[in-house]
Amino acid sequence: MYAEFYGLTAQPFQLTPDARFFFESTVHRQAMAYLVYGLHHAEGFIIITGEVGAGKTILVENLLSTIDRSSFITAKIVTTQLAGDDLLHLVAAGFGIAKEGLAKGPLLQRISDFALAQHRNGKRVLLIVDEAQNLSFEALEELRMLSNIFFDRTMALQSFLLGQPQFRATLGSPRLEQLRQRVTAAYHLGPLGEGESRAYVEHRLRRADWKGDPHFSEDCFPLIHQRTGGVPRQINTLCSRLLLFGFLGELHTLTAHAVEKVANDLREEIALVTAPSAVAESPAELVGREEALSQLTRRLGVLEDSVHRHGRVIKRAIEIAASYLQGERP
Repeated sequence: MYAEFYGLTAQPFQLTPDARFFFESTVHRQAMAYLVYGLHHAEGFIIITGEVGAGKTILVENLLSTIDRSSFITAKIVTTQLAGDDLLHLVAAGFGIAKEGLAKGPLLQRISDFALAQHRNGKRVLLIVDEAQNLSFEALEELRMLSNIFFDRTMALQSFLLGQPQFRATLGSPRLEQLRQRVTAAYHLGPLGEGESRAYVEHRLRRADWKGDPHFSEDCFPLIHQRTGGVPRQINTLCSRLLLFGFLGELHTLTAHAVEKVANDLREEIALVTAPSAVAESPAELVGREEALSQLTRRLGVLEDSVHRHGRVIKRAIEIAASYLQGERP
């Protein structure tokens, strides 16, 4: 909707990673250097960590867009809580290796045969594992076993592991000492600074053939950085909604007021979605609640009667005392 209104040729702030929109910030440039170094050495694990939405996936997509794809066989898997054997089946599926009915041993052998065959044909085999923080120790050990596939003293299968910050704590476990010894390069992606947040927004707009419509006032960019923390995906979410807001209001200049309005709307929407919902009570819980309410009502009734009786006694005692004070006999 807003792309046509503003004369854009693409959605500049789409959430799906697209190497065409890769922005080489300071942190992403350094991370790319680590990736290229690890790829050049053709051995070990390359590990990239970062907060959700920091740009880990698009970083690897950009790397793959720069290599000769005819010389590489790549597979990308996104993990959940997988056991070791399940991970091997996922790896086999990623490379198109038949896996039906195979136990762990034969499956490992089939993956090994595939990697060696590709290496003999002059091709490199790359495995990209996203959301690596979800992997169990057993699954990570299976990945380490895959790194034992060698051809003529060269690793036949190389793995890239992308994970959230907690993955670093996992890697620090004594149980993964052997895997750590095979890490060739590792880098943690931090957020963008305020200046690079602005450059990021303008870069993505230009990639969509932005000609200055809409115009962003100067006070927009510090607020965009403040409300997103410099995390690329959050910038995408905010700016996409900001352009939609501009389209709906037929605005050709976007100001800090618009950014504030959109950011507050997003915050309220998230709060609404994440708010704990009322949990329905079971029939037994409802009966128990009714019994307790009934008992409380009875007790209040007894107390009311007691107050009423004692009230009459107190009233009569006051009348007698008044009579004595006045010299009268009751």
